[in-house]
Amino acid sequence: MNKKLKVGVIGAGYLGKFHAEKYARMNDVDLAGIVDTNISVAGAVAERFHTKAYKSHNELLGKVDAVSIVVPTQSHFAISKDFLENDIDVLIEKPMTTTLKEADELIRIAESRGLIIQVGHLERFNPAVIALQNIIKKPMFIESHRLSIFQERGTDVSVVLDLMIHDIDIILNLARSDIMSIHAAGVPVISKHVDIANARLEFESGCIANVTASRISTKKQRKIRLFQKDAYISVDFVNQNITVINKNGDGEIGPIPGMGIKSFSFTDSDHLWDELASFVKAAISREAPKVTGQMGRNALKTALSIMDQIKKTSSRLLSK
Repeated sequence: MNKKLKVGVIGAGYLGKFHAEKYARMNDVDLAGIVDTNISVAGAVAERFHTKAYKSHNELLGKVDAVSIVVPTQSHFAISKDFLENDIDVLIEKPMTTTLKEADELIRIAESRGLIIQVGHLERFNPAVIALQNIIKKPMFIESHRLSIFQERGTDVSVVLDLMIHDIDIILNLARSDIMSIHAAGVPVISKHVDIANARLEFESGCIANVTASRISTKKQRKIRLFQKDAYISVDFVNQNITVINKNGDGEIGPIPGMGIKSFSFTDSDHLWDELASFVKAAISREAPKVTGQMGRNALKTALSIMDQIKKTSSRLLSK
């Protein structure tokens, strides 16, 4: 019988509890402990999943092979660094860190020790996003909308780092080109951070992406539209369907001569289970994870650049 991977969860809040629940059900994982600065919260989660509770992440050093770090973004770097320096693989929830300098340091430590960093860009495990990989060839235009009803959770950072970064990661993975320029605008409405933002990304390939994110919408909307030389693709994540209109398509004959329309639904999966299972597999096999530290850094770099542009835009408006 193969030895089980000893995994710990750092942070027993809203998302941390789900991490613990998934790991507790995995056959190749031993959930070795739950950490939270509120020991009573950690204790309640630990009791539920038949493991131990700890108040400090340092208490898990030497007791685990890998950890999920599910704490506020400001603590990602210090906690991840401690585990990496003790030869423990880490899954870090997005955004990876607060600065590129911090991200670079974590990547450097991991590479020097042969360790794994996986960044929690959950949408990479969405079946619709996976399906797009086989459809998209060379996108010329991408437009995404991620609108959510306001929730207090996540307002410790801007909507760019909270929500938009999901679509940034997807778009970078589809465009596969360096960004040439960024134009962005955004404003705080309810929280002290930016609550609604729009960014226009221009890639060296010629692709243009228009990205909108809001956490003050009256309804939930998650859509992405793309077009390339021979096709237009629309994905509705809420209603779980994809529409492809393409030249000489093999779907239904559409109103446009020579164009076919093909629509299909996708079954929603347990993205978090798939993400954590992928991390466990990478830790056991010592293979690169699906979302590497470098990919997390790339998304963070773009998100921080968007935030810089928003600050500049706001300064110009306020100075008039």
